[in-house]
Amino acid sequence: MGGFTKKEHQFLSELSLTPRNPGSFVNGIWKGSGRVIAEVVEASIEDYEEGMQACAEATKIWMQIPAPKRGEIVRQIGDALRGKLHELGRLVSLEMGKILPEGIGEVQEIIDMCDYAVGLSRQLNGSIIPSERPNHMMMEVWNPLGIVGVITAFNFPCAVLGWNACIALVCGNSVVWKGAPTTPLITIAMTKIIAGVLEKNNLPSAIFTAFCGGAEVGQAMAADERVPLVSFTGSTKVGLSVQQKVNERFGKCLLELSGNNAIIVMDDADIQLAVRSVLFAAVGTAGQRCTTCRRLLLHESIYQTVLEQLTEVYKQVRIGDPLEKGTLLGPLHTPASKENFVKGIQAIKSQGGKIVTGGSVIESEGNFVQPTIVEISPSAPVVKEELFGPVLYVMKFQTLKEAIEINNSVPQGLSSSIFTRRPEIIFKWIGPIGSDCGIVNVNIPTNGAEIGGAFGGEKATGGGREAGSDSWKQYMRRATW
Repeated sequence: MGGFTKKEHQFLSELSLTPRNPGSFVNGIWKGSGRVIAEVVEASIEDYEEGMQACAEATKIWMQIPAPKRGEIVRQIGDALRGKLHELGRLVSLEMGKILPEGIGEVQEIIDMCDYAVGLSRQLNGSIIPSERPNHMMMEVWNPLGIVGVITAFNFPCAVLGWNACIALVCGNSVVWKGAPTTPLITIAMTKIIAGVLEKNNLPSAIFTAFCGGAEVGQAMAADERVPLVSFTGSTKVGLSVQQKVNERFGKCLLELSGNNAIIVMDDADIQLAVRSVLFAAVGTAGQRCTTCRRLLLHESIYQTVLEQLTEVYKQVRIGDPLEKGTLLGPLHTPASKENFVKGIQAIKSQGGKIVTGGSVIESEGNFVQPTIVEISPSAPVVKEELFGPVLYVMKFQTLKEAIEINNSVPQGLSSSIFTRRPEIIFKWIGPIGSDCGIVNVNIPTNGAEIGGAFGGEKATGGGREAGSDSWKQYMRRATW
């Protein structure tokens, strides 16, 4: 097949993509025997089995390489990605729909994770423990698990891979990646770059195996005893199903699921800072981040002021082509996403919600919707759910205790933030009777987590932790002797 006909797609050739691409990387060979999805041929179960056999053999080699040398390979992967930063970022924007600065930023995040993992490769430390026995000591050492399965979602089609794969690789594990079915090109482009680094170092390319496929590939991975750890990012409903399947075989599961994140604005807050932060947190990525701000809790004394200022800046948001400079809000990812937005607005209205601004689909080519602000009761059932789009629920509170109770009243527990100048409020917020989320911010948005800390949430968000801090221990097994 020839090259790309549209000029705006010709940059894909720089990522070794063609108009039609096999969707599974099996033992160093690109292949596909399933049905065509746009320009990618899905992996079949037969492809999966062949890939897993090769990956299992490659793991025996990779886990015996000293950790700092594994870190050197990951450093080279980071450099290779850095060389294609803008092309990959543009592909993320084109395929997922987020604006170009966010697409480039996402690729930069996996590069940063590579840099972080290089240092970590020299710090996978065990410990020496005093023993009760005479002339004896106890030691703890950390060993690789073997193969780590990574199932990622469409909203961050490569960054979440980085949070998992960079750490898993330096820990001595091979990686099997199933990218989202609706973002297969970024899966293929990333895998080609990583495979190139492995091959350049005369290592089995099956150390990093990837599949573009549907639910059947993910289900096979969840049931596969050769995969001791499955990291899954997606909805709470599907995550629960994956966890149950992995638990049946006593495997380990790392879950990053739904978020229903709140920002609390106290009466002493810097209102301008809060308004800018809420806009960024609620509208960024068209409300399709797991850390998107979905609930805004305003102290009654500043409620009207904040709401009026926020409504004004919402009306100034530029909606359009995510690849065009100046666009702040791109489309939702799929027509199904747009339909969910419509259903969500209907549910909001039926439950007493008042549309302050937005609330409609934009009649044009693509899945564009208006950024929406809703006044609604915190007890409305729809508020307890994650509506994956740019819809912000605004509600009023009188006391800090009430605000914390509202923050903690939803099933999810990913991210949260409070805007205040008072130290006593900050310490209560981050303490045992404060926010019950995994991420507890102060005077910054709910989104934009840093890689140096452990990323993840509690309750129906799944309890998993990825990226920094001591998250690496999830990718290893401890031996005490």
